Amino acid sequence: MLQGHFIDTLLDPVYRIEGNPAYDVWSYFRGITAPTFFTISGLVFTYLLLKANAKGDDRPRIKKGLFRGLLLIIIGYSLRVNLVSWFEGVFSPYFLVVDVLQCIGLSLIILICLHIICKNHSYIFSIVLFSIGCLCFVTEPLYRNLVIDNLPLVIANYMTKVNGSVFTILPWFGYSAFGAFLSTVFFRHAHRTRFKIFSILTFFVVGLLLMYCSTWFLLKLHAWTHIELLKLSADYNYLFTRLGNVIILFGVFYAFERFLKQSIIARIGEKTLSIYVIHFIILFGSFTGIGLKRFYNQSLNPTEAIIGALMFIVVVCIISFYYARTNHFVYNLARKIVDLLKKQPAR
Repeated sequence: MLQGHFIDTLLDPVYRIEGNPAYDVWSYFRGITAPTFFTISGLVFTYLLLKANAKGDDRPRIKKGLFRGLLLIIIGYSLRVNLVSWFEGVFSPYFLVVDVLQCIGLSLIILICLHIICKNHSYIFSIVLFSIGCLCFVTEPLYRNLVIDNLPLVIANYMTKVNGSVFTILPWFGYSAFGAFLSTVFFRHAHRTRFKIFSILTFFVVGLLLMYCSTWFLLKLHAWTHIELLKLSADYNYLFTRLGNVIILFGVFYAFERFLKQSIIARIGEKTLSIYVIHFIILFGSFTGIGLKRFYNQSLNPTEAIIGALMFIVVVCIISFYYARTNHFVYNLARKIVDLLKKQPAR
């Protein structure tokens, strides 16, 4: 994410040459970042919900999840705020655009609602999640260029990109739904003998099938059913392909799980929110409008971009490790503020 945002924002367009092997490889792997974010958030969050429900009391987890979902949405909006402009009396609707944090936050809230409805029917929950994921992906051509004029921007921006939103709840909730579906499978079967080796093999097989056969399968379904939407989906089949990338990535990390538990990667996983916020402030100039983008927007050559990206990664990680609090601290601090406001006497 860090190098992807840095290079994409600051690399001079003259070097973005499709057909150049180095650029094509970088661009391809950069496209895996967001699907991985959404899928793993759905997997981890839903798995924790299922564990809490199995213990007989999921209310604290539901409450905590709703709070975190709302907090992510608030942080997502705040990162687009330019306080300098606001103090000057200039209020741009740009801060209402939707980015990854808002979509993940809303996805968590939707998953909680689905869990509440289906929590006593485990297999139905799995079927619902899998079906929603498929529907989100297959119907993508219907809302790809969606324009909404009759809703407030704060709502419309979750469904259309015409106002500048980077992510919309569709199709991205599909990845969270598939991640949640995987969590139900893990929760039911992780205790079984040889589950890990079977899962790793399944991840690689399913991932490769999604990458190389999902388009063929959609076209076959179109030939059998004559549903035009299936052909339209196959013609621009990046969603199932990216899901295949993510599942293979899961297989790799699951295979090396015991080597990664105490690694730097595990420590980074504890700092994801801090890293995201810090990198956004430094690169895009949240709150002040003064960031690297303001000075070096689309002006670096490849060497400068690569060296700069490496330095950017190191600086952001150092700040997040040694000068920023953990995600847990941020969530608890926000909860304390909310509780304090609740205790204030009504006037």
